[in-house]
Parts: sequence; structure tokens; C-alpha cells
Amino acid sequence: MLELRKELGDFNSIICFKAAITGMEEALGEKATAIALTTAGRARGKKVAENLGFTKASHSLNDAANELNLALGKEGTRLCIVEKIVAEGEIIKVYTSETFCSAGEPLNSPRKCTFTMGAFWGAIEQILGKCLRGTHTKSVLQGGTHDVFELVPF
Repeated sequence: MLELRKELGDFNSIICFKAAITGMEEALGEKATAIALTTAGRARGKKVAENLGFTKASHSLNDAANELNLALGKEGTRLCIVEKIVAEGEIIKVYTSETFCSAGEPLNSPRKCTFTMGAFWGAIEQILGKCLRGTHTKSVLQGGTHDVFELVPF
């Protein structure tokens, strides 16, 4: 991987990125910001999946979870830890922990993991070759054990 900055390396703090998010929310409103962040996440997820060599039906969800965890987890960009990705009928559930979006938020915060969910939404669309709709269904901020994103076909 190409190093983007000589002295500081490739990573930015959560504090700085979340300041950008709250600034966008003040300027654009919560809904417009959520749409923009989800869309940005989807684009990022598709790019990650492409870089990992994922093509339609070329990998199992278990393999995808392992590869995405390497790319986005502790050994990668540290967006979150990918615990597992499972299919329940047509519903794909992505279980994550230590998500960037939930970091530093108080318990019972209404914050949703828009960028993080978008990243998995885009990656799974790339892997399955299907258009999906994503929702953040469980949150560690609301007492869940994981942030869970559900992806269903359109």
C-alpha cells in the first residue's frame, strides 16, 4: 500500500473526522449529512472489495468477513472490527465492534454508523453483484453487543 504522508502516515484521528461530521451536520443538517456519509462509505466499500479482488460470487461471506476485517480492522485502516457476516435468508447481517462512528458517543446517543454501514453496504454489493438496501439495526450505543447492519436486496 502506498504511504500517503511521509511523517504522519496514512491515518487520521477519530476526533478530527468526527469534528468534520458534526460540522457537516450543522451546515447541511443531519439527514443530508447521513446521506452523504453513507454514499461515501458505499464508494469506499466498493473500492476496498475491488482491491481485495472480490467479484460476483467469488467468495463466501465468511471469507469476505475475514478479508474485510484485515482491510478495515486492526491490521488495516481501523474503521472497525468485523466480527462476522452472516446470511439469514435474503438478509445479510454484518456484526461489527469498536466502530469508528460509535467511538466516544455517550450511551443512548441516537448516532447511527452511516459511513461504516455504507462501507459494508458497498463491499457486499460488490461481492454479491446485487443492489442492496442497508439499515443500522442494532447499536452498542443502545445497549447492543455489536453494531449490526442489515443488507437486503432491492
